[in-house]
Amino acid sequence: MREPRFILIVVVVALLIDLYVFQGLKTITQGSSPRWRTVIFSLHWGIAGLAILTFLVSPYLHLQNRHFTNYLTTILLGLYIAKLLAAVFLLIDDIRRLIQWGLTRAATRPTPNTDTGTGASLSRSVFLSWLGVGVGSSVYGALLYGFSNKYNYKIKRIKLAFDNLPASFKGLKIVQISDIHSGSLANPAAVNKGVDMVLTERPDLILFTGDLVNNTAEEMKDYQHIFSRLEAPMGVYSTLGNHDYGDYIWWETVERKKANLDQLKAIEQAMGWRLLMNEHVVLERGGSAIALIGIENWSAKARFPKYGRMDLAYPPAQKYPFKILMSHDPSHWDAEIRPKYPDIDLMLSGHTHGMQFGVELPGFKWSPVQFIYKQWAGLYEQGKQKLYVNRGYGFIGYPGRFGILPEITVIELT
Repeated sequence: MREPRFILIVVVVALLIDLYVFQGLKTITQGSSPRWRTVIFSLHWGIAGLAILTFLVSPYLHLQNRHFTNYLTTILLGLYIAKLLAAVFLLIDDIRRLIQWGLTRAATRPTPNTDTGTGASLSRSVFLSWLGVGVGSSVYGALLYGFSNKYNYKIKRIKLAFDNLPASFKGLKIVQISDIHSGSLANPAAVNKGVDMVLTERPDLILFTGDLVNNTAEEMKDYQHIFSRLEAPMGVYSTLGNHDYGDYIWWETVERKKANLDQLKAIEQAMGWRLLMNEHVVLERGGSAIALIGIENWSAKARFPKYGRMDLAYPPAQKYPFKILMSHDPSHWDAEIRPKYPDIDLMLSGHTHGMQFGVELPGFKWSPVQFIYKQWAGLYEQGKQKLYVNRGYGFIGYPGRFGILPEITVIELT
C-alpha cells in the first residue's frame, strides 16, 4: 500500500504548487477584464484538475504501451517542473515584500505601503510574476517541442591530430554511434534514415559505444534488421553500456538475466558487430597496426557498475603505437584512464545523452547534466590524450530532445 500513499503525497504537493502559482496569476491578471480572468483561472484549474486526477488514478491503470506512458509522464512531470520554476520567482517577490514590510514596521516614521495596487512595488510584483510564468512556460514549451526532435539526427564532424598515429592511418574515417536504446524507439522508418546517414559517410570503421537496449534483448526485435545494415571495410565494433546488462528490472532467476545478456550478445553477432568484452583487436592498414580496445561498462559514479577490466584488455595491446579505447561511461576517463593509462590516445564514450536537454551555440554549450558529469558532450583534451563523448543516437525516459540532438559522429584521424 506504499504506492497509493506516495501518490497522495504527490497530489498534496501538486495542489500546493497549483495554489501558489494561482496567486501569481491573480497578480498578473489584475488589470484584465473579469471575463478574461475567468477564462485564465478556469484553464489553470482545469489543467490542474486533470493532472491531479491522473495522479490519483495512476495506481489503478495498467498501461501496456510504454511509449504512451513515457509521453504522459513527461507531460505531467514537465508541467510541474514549469510551475516550480514559476514559483521560484513568486517566492522571490514574496520574500522581497516581507523584507519591505519588516523595514517599514521598524522605521521610526512609517513610510506609505506602496504595494497596494499602484506604484513601483506593484510593478516589481507584476514583473516578477510575469517573469516566473514566462520562464516556466518557456521550459514546458521546450520540453513539448522536443518530442519532434528525437529522430532529428545530426552529424558532428571532427578532425583529430595525433603525432604518433602511423602514417598509413592518416585520413582514417571513423563513425561513432552510441546509446541506441531500442526499447524507447517507436519509428523504424526514422531510425532507418539515421542508418542511411551513417552509410552515406562511407566510413572505414564503425564503433558503437554501448546501451543497445534499455533492459532486455527482446527490444531489438523490430530494429535488428535495420542496424544489421551497418557495415564498414574495417568492421563494426561495439561494447556494452550500463543498460545492456538488464540491471534495472527484476528477474525471476539469475539464469534468466544471464540468458538475456547472452541473447543480446548473439544479436550483435548476428548483425555482424564484433562485441569487445575486456579485450582488444588489431586494426591493420598499409603495413601498420593500431589497437582498438573495448571494455565492459566501468563508471566512477557509485550507482553504475564497474564490469570493465582494463587489467585484462590493456596489456596485450600495450605494444601498439596508437590505441583507441571504447568505454561507455566518460567518468572512466578521469578516474582510471588518464592516471593509469597515459598512452591511451583516444577514448570514445556516450552514456550522458547530454541529458537530451540543453543549449548548444558556437563556442557555448550548457546542460543540467554538466553538474553530474565533467565530460558530457563533445571533445575533451588533456595533454596528448583525447576523449570524445557522443550525445547518443536514441533516448530514454524523456521521449524527446531539445537543444541536444541525437548524434552521429564522424571522426577523421589526421
